[in-house]
Amino acid sequence: MPLFFISLGLWDKGSIPLKALEVAKKCDKLFAELYTQPMNLTKEDLEKVFGKKVMLLTRSQLENEYRRILIEPAKSLNIGLLVGGDAFCATTHSTIRLEAMKEGVETKVVHSSSIFSAVAETGLHIYKFGKSVTVPFPSKFKTSLGSVYETIKMNLMNDLHTLILLDIDLEHGKFLKPGDALKMVLEEFKSRNDDSFNEESHVVVASKLGSDEAKIVYSKVRNLLQYEEVPSVIVIPGELHFTEREYLEWFRWK
Repeated sequence: MPLFFISLGLWDKGSIPLKALEVAKKCDKLFAELYTQPMNLTKEDLEKVFGKKVMLLTRSQLENEYRRILIEPAKSLNIGLLVGGDAFCATTHSTIRLEAMKEGVETKVVHSSSIFSAVAETGLHIYKFGKSVTVPFPSKFKTSLGSVYETIKMNLMNDLHTLILLDIDLEHGKFLKPGDALKMVLEEFKSRNDDSFNEESHVVVASKLGSDEAKIVYSKVRNLLQYEEVPSVIVIPGELHFTEREYLEWFRWK
């Protein structure tokens, strides 16, 4: 019996692919995780859309109990894992699929849109993005944002754009605000006496992509330190092609 990885898209029930609806009908049990891609969907919304009971998984359950919850049952039942965005943009799901295949469990995938493709709505060329990085809530790191700094620095040196994902805590309804994330990154660069990213640098903030309320702003860092729109991602552009520069000017803010 297969273990289905069913991608839900970016935002709400309108983002869900028809293929996802078809595949979910075959499942004996449906589970969902929405923390890797926040969506405007509740457990009740999912149950109404799919017409079946859905068990919402926590991060801990997915990362530590996936064998018991997903793989073992899939040896005798059709199990579906509903995932916000696209299922394999998160390495956790790749790990689960690999372990399922090792156990002889058939796996099938329904793909959909993700933030890694939707960010091209900013006009930045998708093939010019380097390694992405996540800025965590301040309470989650003790000393510095070393890995965040190294990733941004490496991409800037190679004229690549950096996609910065912002931490979320769906269990408590918390989203890291883009202005707060920029302050932390700015402080990290200042602490290293590195002026390659500063208050005069330009960044892009994209919020609620995939929804009717989607918003993209392009401005200097100093103008965005109080920016609070969530959920958002930040892009620190590398060297801009003239078509990217012209496109971004339509989103100039302040």
